[in-house]
Amino acid sequence: MLVSGAPGTGEALILTAPISFWGGVDPASGCIADVRHPQCGESVSGRVLFLPGTIGSSSASAVLLELAHNGHAPAALVLHEPDAILLLGLIVAREMDWPTPMAVRLDRARFETFKMTTVSVAVDGSMTLANGGGLGRRK
Repeated sequence: MLVSGAPGTGEALILTAPISFWGGVDPASGCIADVRHPQCGESVSGRVLFLPGTIGSSSASAVLLELAHNGHAPAALVLHEPDAILLLGLIVAREMDWPTPMAVRLDRARFETFKMTTVSVAVDGSMTLANGGGLGRRK
């Protein structure tokens, strides 16, 4: 587990390209706003968001913090590689006692396992499919 938070369940949104939260995700709605991103128009709100990578910006944490504050955060974040700046937004949200999704790490090659599924991420970071298929803790 990268950052502890509330367990979450949601439809998997597997991004096919890295994203910058600053300018790439609308903090008011949770929609991917970067017109160059393959998933432009998709909402991250309430979904288990699989991130193959991020495009750095020191403001990414502020966008994620705002998403958590206004109820448009993902249900959980699954990252191939940790992004300390992005994860700082979750840590601050948790310290503010705002609803905070957890973040876990998973090898990008395993992302496709979750394609077109509903995923539950438990408090210990384990992931299961909504149909009851256990996947256990994935690293």
